[in-house]
Amino acid sequence: MPSLGAYLQPVAPTGDFPPVVGAARPLGRWGNRTAGRLALHVVDRIHAGAVQDLRTELGLPALSARAERRRAERAGWPVLHGFSTVLVPRPADWRTGLDVVGNWWPHVPPDDPLPTVVEDFLQAGPPPVLVGFGSMAAGDGERLGELAVQALRSAGVRGILQSGSAGLATDAGGDDVLTVGDLPHATLLPRTAAVVHHGGAGTTAATLRAGVPAVPVPVMADQPFWAGRVAGLGAATAPVPYAELTAGRLAEAIRAAVTGPGYREQAERAAARMAAEDGAARVVERIGEAAAGAPHSWLVPAS
Repeated sequence: MPSLGAYLQPVAPTGDFPPVVGAARPLGRWGNRTAGRLALHVVDRIHAGAVQDLRTELGLPALSARAERRRAERAGWPVLHGFSTVLVPRPADWRTGLDVVGNWWPHVPPDDPLPTVVEDFLQAGPPPVLVGFGSMAAGDGERLGELAVQALRSAGVRGILQSGSAGLATDAGGDDVLTVGDLPHATLLPRTAAVVHHGGAGTTAATLRAGVPAVPVPVMADQPFWAGRVAGLGAATAPVPYAELTAGRLAEAIRAAVTGPGYREQAERAAARMAAEDGAARVVERIGEAAAGAPHSWLVPAS
């Protein structure tokens, strides 16, 4: 049966950059590719049990995760990567079939209003700085919320805390900070002065799409990679690792993002380029090609 992969991170080894997880700095083209291959071996070991359980459930003969991956590579199995070439241009040394198509955005009606309390807050003063950590820092929300408020006030800006799974909250009082729940990025982010976030793939892309400077505070996994990419564009301050986060460092980064030269300009330039991408449409096209009679490269033998 024809199939294709859908990835949110660049996984295949390349000389352009080291693996998105585990490598703290560039290693040179040979080192980057070698580290990328080693990372795939680690992933194969992690997935080994799940792959074998699934093959057994489907009545297929035993095959290691590594052999399964290599067979897909030899067959030219197509993989669509749902991120922007603005952040990660397609590496020239990738094999045929690995394509970067652009982000896959949720549909938000253009006339869908923000809650009244949020709209009132936005109109009551200059654009605020949004602070949100998604599902990161769970259980540390109160401390992180107080730290964020201290940093916002030290930087002299208004702020919105997006509670998220981390549960950001504050008892600091005052009319310069608002705490909110989930809100659509496409509606809220363009009306902010900057966004402090954890460097996740989705939030990084959404902030850049909005043309807003970022203050990345990466926590784990692929977050340092995305934080480094957006900072490399000049659309974000240098990343502040979560383990090293203090109110003083955060205030300094917020102040730089809001007042520093170039951050918003570079973010707006990147947003204009991203607007020309339609990742979802390209996925639909590729699925249509497969359904209409995919070429042999779409097919990976079952055994």
